[in-house]
Amino acid sequence: MSADVTEVVLTYPDAERADVVDELHGHRIADPYRWLEDAEDPRCQAWSRTQDELARDWLDALPGREAVAERMRSLLAAGSVGAPLWRGERAFFTRRLPGQEFPALHVREADGSERVLLDVTELDPSGRTTLDRWSPSLEGDLLAYQISVGGDEESLLHVVDVTTGELVEGPIDRCRYSSISWLPGGEEYFYVRRLPPESVPEGEEQFHRRVWRHRVGADPEQDLLVHGEGLHHTFYFGTSVSDDGRWLLIHGSPGTARRDSVWIADLSDGAEVPRLHRILDTSDGVRAGAWVERDGRMYVQTTLDAPRWRLCVADPERPDPADWTELVAEEPDSVLEAVRWFDTGDGDPRLAVLRTRHAVSEVTLHDPATGERTDVVPLPGTGQVTSITAADDATGANRDLLWLGWTDFATPSCVHTYSRATGETSLAERAPGAVELPDVHTSQVAYTSPDGTTVRMFLLSPSATPDQPRPALMTGYGGFSLSMEPGYSPSALAWVAAGGVWALPSLRGGGEEGEQWHRAGMRESKQNVFDDFHAAAQHLITEGWTTSDQLGITGGSNGGLLVGAALTQRPELYRAVVCSAPLLDMVRYEQFLLGRTWNEEYGTADDAEELGWLLSYSPYHAVEPQTQYPSVLFTVFESDTRVDPNHARKMCAALQHATASDPGKRPVLLRRETEVGHSARSVSRTVGLATDQLAFLAEATGLALS
Repeated sequence: MSADVTEVVLTYPDAERADVVDELHGHRIADPYRWLEDAEDPRCQAWSRTQDELARDWLDALPGREAVAERMRSLLAAGSVGAPLWRGERAFFTRRLPGQEFPALHVREADGSERVLLDVTELDPSGRTTLDRWSPSLEGDLLAYQISVGGDEESLLHVVDVTTGELVEGPIDRCRYSSISWLPGGEEYFYVRRLPPESVPEGEEQFHRRVWRHRVGADPEQDLLVHGEGLHHTFYFGTSVSDDGRWLLIHGSPGTARRDSVWIADLSDGAEVPRLHRILDTSDGVRAGAWVERDGRMYVQTTLDAPRWRLCVADPERPDPADWTELVAEEPDSVLEAVRWFDTGDGDPRLAVLRTRHAVSEVTLHDPATGERTDVVPLPGTGQVTSITAADDATGANRDLLWLGWTDFATPSCVHTYSRATGETSLAERAPGAVELPDVHTSQVAYTSPDGTTVRMFLLSPSATPDQPRPALMTGYGGFSLSMEPGYSPSALAWVAAGGVWALPSLRGGGEEGEQWHRAGMRESKQNVFDDFHAAAQHLITEGWTTSDQLGITGGSNGGLLVGAALTQRPELYRAVVCSAPLLDMVRYEQFLLGRTWNEEYGTADDAEELGWLLSYSPYHAVEPQTQYPSVLFTVFESDTRVDPNHARKMCAALQHATASDPGKRPVLLRRETEVGHSARSVSRTVGLATDQLAFLAEATGLALS
């Protein structure tokens, strides 16, 4: 350690406040730090280098760094294992051993032998390469996989022979966010690929996706165009093919909008380019996922007349909503998350239905003919089922089993099996590493938001009830219908092990209570998310868990927007903030990277009314001079291809200029990383980031990490 943190002198670099003012729909909107949007500007580069030095001087001098780093390494050494995906007699699954930077993809043969099929650290020992997706052929003899380098999430597509491990084809570029849908026989698949950058307008290179039909080993430039022409350039697509190869289904939506289009095609007519029939259009304003099952029926999981989702069935030759029949109804207090065919080979198949009740997983079995619930699958506790698989094509004992990926706040990712014969659930494979877990009490509490809405919150703490005010760390997300469910969190456990309290409220904007819950926290209702968060903080204080001077908050991406709004709306309520890969300039967010795909969630500055929504909470525009702001640490990733780091640069400069807090007691810092992006990262990078973040929050809130 170079110095004690009390000895570090912070002097913020000069940052020109330019006289830049936009006039939009009658609003005069100042943007003094627009020059920090350009990462290539020499002024921006010099400013960033100074911020790097400031952040490292402060972070390296924080007490308890070695202790929290060791705790994180220990907790991450548990590793992980995923539920197997069966193809024929082969099972494909991921496992990360202690000491490994990333999970490796394994294959288990019919005789029970296992081997590593793909390990990205062997492809790239630098740790810059990540595995984005993988999809074995229906017969299990070929594997399509997608990798990215340096955090760019570009998803280069390859195909390998499962038996030999030899490369069959690839890389095929521009496959970001592509599903792979194999046809029987493994000679062809449907996938999604962007148009080449030279064929699209400047600034739209990350868009213009199309669905293609590809023959393995053929030149991808000769692929058959299946779908996407004439639709908005921000459309995302997903594909699926029925196991018998007859039916192709395509799902699409503009950007991240939660309103779907669905198309179906009968491949049995022999047409190379399938003739698509539209089942749903985005103008219908509902969400739906459709597939054709082994019984020949089309199954539709949808919010049509059911904001908490329901399951319908139809004849795929008559697929329109008017011909749907409800099979599993919506429930008033749970959300239908997923459905899996479960056939033990006895002629009496079941549907495994995954629901979440206030973000906690439940699994039941249903008769596919009537939808009647026949069994409840016992689960290990209050946690999250991460995946459900079944060995439909296998023989022997595996055919009777339902495989469940499982985690909870204190359990690393593991696998359980449910036997239909015995009605019992048992641990099939635990995470491979031994780990000493701290004593943690987990609970879920309810509190009331200012408009009277009941919101639930998970609490992890050293004691079952508040015994004294403790340093607390609260996080959240509240957007895009994403649910924050119980899951193994080394950073949360490290915080509690040191004596702190950790909290996760289920904010509106998420999917924890269905699509209405999501819509209650988006667009003109976005303030509900922040109100829920402030109310959660107040609940922790009122109940005696913590005080405002001991309360830290953290969030990333849309969660970065959350904590950015929290610190500008209620600076007195929070002592410290970690704001990671955040959205903060809500007037100009659409102009950078994938920003335009999010305007269905937030609104657009091009519309006068919607600009008003954005300005009402935009953190960058809410910074007020001579305000006592909390300690703030921005963490950004220079290879981020989703949220531009310029949001954090501009907000950091604005806060450093405006804050009335003593920099030696409540600093505003910017921590940058290169060659890593918005998503997956290696274990060592995870430890490094968490060490800086937790040590920063602990010093500010008074938590002793050592």
